[in-house]
Amino acid sequence: MQKYLITSAEFCMDTPNVFKNTLYNQFLKHKPNYALYRDKSNKNYNLGASSFMDVCRKFETMKSFIHQHADLAKELNATGVHLTSKQFDKIFDAKKFGLEVIVSTHTFEEVLLAQELGADAVTFSPIFTSPDKGEPKGVEELKELLEMCSIPVFALGGIVKTLHVGMIGQTKAYGFASIRYFK
Repeated sequence: MQKYLITSAEFCMDTPNVFKNTLYNQFLKHKPNYALYRDKSNKNYNLGASSFMDVCRKFETMKSFIHQHADLAKELNATGVHLTSKQFDKIFDAKKFGLEVIVSTHTFEEVLLAQELGADAVTFSPIFTSPDKGEPKGVEELKELLEMCSIPVFALGGIVKTLHVGMIGQTKAYGFASIRYFK
């Protein structure tokens, strides 16, 4: 099962050297297959993304993604871009850049649309209870979705314990994505 680490403010992303050290140590500890630079509050987003990529380049087999900004992902030579559920119209342009595309989804319809539009993978959330993310979908709904689609699906939302990872591992999910699990 693939592991997708998503950064958060707790990584001290506004202090480049601290961020790089923290991120490097988390990569060593958790050995994610995918990593996403996501920071909605950093005024120096491009600098943070550049620092993120500096660390990612040290882990040759890991895929690196930039949140929302396909042009920046292309500029920094990231593997791809992770688009929000309001950015379906950006899939085609990101693919023209040669980027892999992951899209955040919350409904079966969004998953199927992302698949139809050529996304490479989706996150589907929230699976478990997660702060401010609405009613959890649960593992059974995830299993139902996985029978309907062929696109790789990362389970996301409330995955904070090995027990949660184990529950996801008993489905056909491509992997899991998390912020809090990787702290």
